[in-house]
Order: sequence, then structure tokens, then C-alpha cells
Amino acid sequence: MLATGGDLPRGPGWAYEFKWDGVRALAVIDPKGQHWYARSGAEITKAYPELAGLGAALAAVGVTDTVLDGEIVLLDADGRPSFMALAERMHVRDQARARTLAATQPVTYMIFDVLSANGTDITGVPYVERRGWLDQLSGQLRPGCWVVPPRFDQAEATLDAAHELSLEGVVAKRLTSTYRLGIRSPDWIKVKHELTGDYVVGGWRTGRRDLGALLVGTPQPDGRLTYRGRVGGGISAAAERDLLARLAALRATTSPFDQPIPREDAKGASYVRPELVVEVRYGNLTPDGKLRFPRFVRLRTDKKPEDATDA
Repeated sequence: MLATGGDLPRGPGWAYEFKWDGVRALAVIDPKGQHWYARSGAEITKAYPELAGLGAALAAVGVTDTVLDGEIVLLDADGRPSFMALAERMHVRDQARARTLAATQPVTYMIFDVLSANGTDITGVPYVERRGWLDQLSGQLRPGCWVVPPRFDQAEATLDAAHELSLEGVVAKRLTSTYRLGIRSPDWIKVKHELTGDYVVGGWRTGRRDLGALLVGTPQPDGRLTYRGRVGGGISAAAERDLLARLAALRATTSPFDQPIPREDAKGASYVRPELVVEVRYGNLTPDGKLRFPRFVRLRTDKKPEDATDA
């Protein structure tokens, strides 16, 4: 279930949680074993061996068959999620390398919902009851690389706390909402402190560096992109190398954009198949739908092109 961007709702019918900057993951745990899956459906269990103890911790309190929803985060020295640090862990599949990183840069699984409890599907149960089950579980689980993060009932205080703690934002959840699989629902509202959006890369152009700017757009139902502008700021040397390697493998002979892009942006441009998603921080959208003051934040390998949104 996905959240919708919007204004923070107020009132007694809502609960508020911090928005965690990490990798969304479902944990499927039963007597046969445990597996973690990213939003794309890819299994990511091998990347995070430090989470393997969660099954035993749950079994110790009588939970042997469950599906949990949460965010895998890597906390920095100040206890704040660092996506840049997590990026080193995300694509590791070599078990020896994963164990080494788990010992030096352990992740934490922030459990914020439950889809199945002891083999019973509870997606149709209201959020307030699902969350109550988690809160009760939280008081029983032994400590480890997992936690049930807090929820709150005061909108402004939660937003202020997220800002003070330098967290990404807040998610408001309607107390009566059911868990709707694969749906971006207005029953979950996300509020970020900064304007960020996910955009699909349709090409790039050179500049003072080999990667002068990414050419990005918003996907349309036919798979083509509506042009949102070029993004050149914020791309580190390491990110440039990674992006150029990925872009070279996706090179295409025609533009994926639904309209010709401005001549200045098209000069020296190379086009690619629209498969890469990047997160961009920006000031606002211009009247003609272009990003103002855009800066590259990160590559979103956990998202598909159709998941890309303006906020």
C-alpha cells in the first residue's frame, strides 16, 4: 500500500508516523524460513543477514507465520537514516560481503504494518487494530535489528518533531483504513519537508563533465515521457560513473519524450530507453511544467518507471 502526497490531515480519525528514508520491504516469515522483498518484487534477503534473527524473536513470543511491512534503514552516528550509507548495502548479494557490511553498517527494519498474523490475512482489518497488534508485539520482542517505530495522535507536534530530528517527513494514516495491496491510497497521506519527486531518465547531455545533465520526464500511460527538464546539480563523481554505465547499456536511437524537447537541452543529447528512475529535489514546477532549481538526490533502483511521481 502506497501513500499519496498532500496536505497533512488533522482530526481524531488519523494517526501519524515518521517517514523513514530507506528501502521499503515486506518480510514473509513462516516455519519454513523468512524472506524479504523490495517493492519491485525482487528478493533482498541475502543483502541483510542481520535481519535473520527476527524469525526466532517472533517465534519466542508465539508468532510463527506473519507478513510484515516496513522500511529497511541504515542509521548514522546521530541515529538518523542515511540513504547514502544504505546504498552500499542495497545491491550486495555475495553472502561474505553482506556479512562483513552487516557487522560494520547494520541496518534496522522499521516495522509499521502487518498483513498477516499467525497465518490469518488481516489486510481487511482497520489500521488502528493492525497497529494495536504491532504495538503489543513491540513490548514483547527482544531487542535486535528491528523495531516498531512510534505512532502519534498530534499532527503538528509530529511534523515539528520530524523536522527537528531531520527526518524525511510524516505519514498520516486514517484509523479506519484497510490495507489495500498495490494501491496508492488517500487513506495514507505523506508530507515531506522538501519538494522531491521521482522522474524517469529519458536521456543525458554532456557538459563540462561527461554527464552534464540528465534529461528527465514523467511517464504517460503509453510509456512515453512528458519532459520535466534537465538535472545537472548534485551528481557526485561516484554517481556520475554509475549513471553513465547504466545509461550506456540503455542507449536508444530515438527520443522517449512525447514532444520535442527544447533545442538548448537537445544539443549534444543522447537518448535511452525509459527504465531508470531518479529522485530529484527541486523548488517548484514552472507554469510550463518544468523543474525549477532541480538537484539529483539518488538513483531509485527500488522503483519502476510507472511508480515515478512528481511528489
